[in-house]
Amino acid sequence: MSEAHDDSATRRRIVVVTAVHAPAARHLPDSYASLCAQELPEGWEWHWVIQEDGTTDDVRPYVPDDPRVTFRQGRPGGPGVARTLALAHAEGAYVKVLDADDRLTPGALARDLAALERHPDIGWAVSRVLDLLPDGSTVGFPGDPAHGPLERGNVLSYWRAHDFRAPVHPASLCVRRELLTALGGWMALPASEDTGLLIALDAVSRGWFSADVGLLYRKWEGQVTGQAAHTDPVERRARMAVVEARARALASFGWHHAGPAAAVQGTPA
Repeated sequence: MSEAHDDSATRRRIVVVTAVHAPAARHLPDSYASLCAQELPEGWEWHWVIQEDGTTDDVRPYVPDDPRVTFRQGRPGGPGVARTLALAHAEGAYVKVLDADDRLTPGALARDLAALERHPDIGWAVSRVLDLLPDGSTVGFPGDPAHGPLERGNVLSYWRAHDFRAPVHPASLCVRRELLTALGGWMALPASEDTGLLIALDAVSRGWFSADVGLLYRKWEGQVTGQAAHTDPVERRARMAVVEARARALASFGWHHAGPAAAVQGTPA
């Protein structure tokens, strides 16, 4: 794929962003297979940007030899930093998250695209997620919202009332690139950076939830969210405090996303 700027081409492109560190690199072929299985409407394409959180020699061997794939490296700073750095190469109308150890389900990108193209005031889309267990079985999450739009502030309210657990999974996020960059990308946190972005998006834009399963979230012993540091109560309280403060500050400014033509508007909420 040419790196040249072509407004007509990039307008009809979904950029899939993946942050990866060495232990998770072996799962990239599964992620790639799930991406290749996606079918998009005529004229649309995907571009996969893989950003290593580090500069090792352990990830590149797992990166597919495909002109639709861009691989970059950078000094380690966590998945949020890696994803945000990847935005330098994300020339497309939409940005889709795909963690290195997860897999898209058939039709996931097309469903995200349909929701965002059909509803200009919707800034982001998520979908139902299933845990993918080591034995190949899957487990769902209770309490999924109804299929359709998610009104501004609903995710924050639910998250605050349910011990900082969101009603939708940020690993399934697809978002308008302009809105993502306006919010500064992912939060500068050691964890929960994706939840922080989700809550911030909820503060300034309506979202969309697809009741169709869009992601298989791999559970394995090496994943970052399974480490003890991730659940340390002192750090967790600090992370959640920053996430909430950011969302409430954004909501208090009275501006919100009103559609791609107008981008982010200063219209009172």
